[in-house]
Amino acid sequence: MWLSLLSDASLHLWCIILKDGRYPWIWSLWVKTPILRGADLLLSSACLPYVNPELFDRVSKGKVVLLACPERENPALYGKIASIIRSSKPKSITVVTIDGSPHCLMLHASVNEAEYILGERISKKHFVIVNGKELREISPNAVRVARYLHLVDEVLRKQPEILEKLRKLSLEYRKYLGEY
Repeated sequence: MWLSLLSDASLHLWCIILKDGRYPWIWSLWVKTPILRGADLLLSSACLPYVNPELFDRVSKGKVVLLACPERENPALYGKIASIIRSSKPKSITVVTIDGSPHCLMLHASVNEAEYILGERISKKHFVIVNGKELREISPNAVRVARYLHLVDEVLRKQPEILEKLRKLSLEYRKYLGEY
């Protein structure tokens, strides 16, 4: 068997890893893989285990972990995610990505889109890791608004002070401002 199940006996929590100690990629698994059926799924940025291993370990406890990198993989993630939902009926889906990554935003949008395609609600939560350290829950509506730049622009025009927060987070913005 190419998958191993590990147990934290004290907490009775399970996670799935490959025999070589890595987690499977979303594209690597068959949508009817038995471990997915009724599971609490974690769809995580592939880089998260490297960005913050302790936080990754914490958010992956008790979940079947599937890694994804929309920058590296086919952009039609929503089709695979919808197929997993339809075929394996996971109990819940948690998405955790790196805040500020345009690629990671697509993973969040793909879960919302899969829900739309299927025409059914699923139990889901969205989280981002801010500056590689802080885990922050975001609403599915924040993901939806992020897809509509004219709405983001309206918010910026009404609340320009948000750009100061962006300045603290974004190297690209600071470069644009000529700060380095």
